[in-house]
Amino acid sequence: MKYLFKSLRAVMLAAAALAPAAQAADKYPSRPIRVVVMFPAGGSADIVGRLVTQKVGEMSGYNFVVENRPGAGGNLALEATATAPADGYTVVFATPGIAINPSLYAKVPYTLSDFKAISLVGEAPLMLLARPSLGVESIDDLVRMSKKAPDAIRFGSSGNGSSSHLAAEVLRTMTGLQYLHVPYKGGGPAMTDVVGGQTDITVQPIAESLPLIRDKRLQAMGQTGRVRSPIAPDIPTIEEGGVKGYASTTWYMLAAPAKVPQDVVDTLAAKFSEALRQPDLQKKLESIGVTTINGGPGQAGEFLASEAARWEKLIKAANIRLE
Repeated sequence: MKYLFKSLRAVMLAAAALAPAAQAADKYPSRPIRVVVMFPAGGSADIVGRLVTQKVGEMSGYNFVVENRPGAGGNLALEATATAPADGYTVVFATPGIAINPSLYAKVPYTLSDFKAISLVGEAPLMLLARPSLGVESIDDLVRMSKKAPDAIRFGSSGNGSSSHLAAEVLRTMTGLQYLHVPYKGGGPAMTDVVGGQTDITVQPIAESLPLIRDKRLQAMGQTGRVRSPIAPDIPTIEEGGVKGYASTTWYMLAAPAKVPQDVVDTLAAKFSEALRQPDLQKKLESIGVTTINGGPGQAGEFLASEAARWEKLIKAANIRLE
């Protein structure tokens, strides 16, 4: 009996010694969190994603590692996230492609139900841009020129299924604008080729567009939002330019694989919400044209579902389908 009590005591002491280690291992996060971005470094999604995760990291002590996975309109990044272990250590800093691509592409290796929304960060208008030498003064001029000959207008987008691409497609269905679509792997290369004359028009985030507009290397044809952005109050919206009811913005959302535990979702959501309430981060986002929304998992999930339904209708109406 004496030896039995000694053995039990040894087991209890060993268990007590292991308990702190087990608790530390269970504490989230215990290692860096991979943040997958759908487009190349230097683009708007990358810039906004890095600004936000840097602030969250500063305030929480969490270590975020941004990984750019451009290509296929964001499908590579979305697939990498959907198929990652549902442990909270892989998330995606998503743009509208997460809602659009399942309807836009004939086949994608994921569905909307493979994701769980965590935080709706904010939204920003885009800018319809033309090379100045194109010689158009209005959207009506652009539409008329596009109909003069097949492929008279070459439109360079940020990629198939990107906000850039879909904003132009909505404009096409509303105005009859015709163009040859040239998809790029990001907004930077697309704008470079419009400036260089390889293409004629593009639709890009407002903050990235403004320096080239101010230098007169690109001509602003209109903002895509419902109202003028505070950082470009002198540039009319496309609706003000005569296309009544037109509006198409880009937005940013943190999402994770659908089976991530709810406590992990709540933990991340709380940290992002706290960071997005900080005036210095809001000011930085505003300086690049992003209006902070700061929606939690419930609002973000409802928004994602509504955007998917809205774009599904638009894509069907426009008869767009990508392989």
